[in-house]
Amino acid sequence: MRAHYTITDLTREFDVTTRTLRFYEQQGLIDPLRRGRTRLYRPADRTRLKLILRGKRLGFSLSEIREIVDMYDAPPGERGQLDLLMARIAERRAELEAKRRDIDLTLADLDDVETGCRERLASLGKEQE
Repeated sequence: MRAHYTITDLTREFDVTTRTLRFYEQQGLIDPLRRGRTRLYRPADRTRLKLILRGKRLGFSLSEIREIVDMYDAPPGERGQLDLLMARIAERRAELEAKRRDIDLTLADLDDVETGCRERLASLGKEQE
């Protein structure tokens, strides 16, 4: 494992922009070392970035991600972090399942309206004959 990563190393590895990394730094989610104007990211920063990006893909807010990631370094440590993550996963899953039900209902309504439109168009065609 490398001792340090440059901003270029991480932008290439994770396919993010330098602006993204700087934003996460401004938000206090990662804290690279500074050597002059050069940012040097430690393996812990790389791991945090990986977790941040995974959290974003899963739909968590930055505040939720911060809470989960920060918990690793504070009591109750990794166990607390994992318990919190499991709770957040359950909440996110429930939100997505509710959205799926809403989408399914909307699609069924669209099907009903479309069927009604087709039936009415067919009857209008017969009326003109």
